[in-house]
Amino acid sequence: MFGKLGDMMGKLQEMKQRAEETKKRLAEKVILISGAGGDVQVEITGDRKVTKLIISAALQHGDTKELELNLLVTLNKALTEVEKINEEELKKAASGLLPGL
Repeated sequence: MFGKLGDMMGKLQEMKQRAEETKKRLAEKVILISGAGGDVQVEITGDRKVTKLIISAALQHGDTKELELNLLVTLNKALTEVEKINEEELKKAASGLLPGL
């Protein structure tokens, strides 16, 4: 009885350790996403923190609505990409611990 409980506690501890390692790896991973033909760039970490926003001079003096739209599209593109990275990292962390993932 206690053997199975001990095994389960060991697996939980290992999962916790892997989750912490995964969080650290994601925080250190940085990707750069471009939009609006390269005129808008977003640098974002794997833990979903925007670290840099670059807007070309060509867009800075144009239509505000167009700039806002380009920013939204590029930010959402960056967030979607980071979400994929998060899912991949979490699957790697859980592999071997949780059957069926």
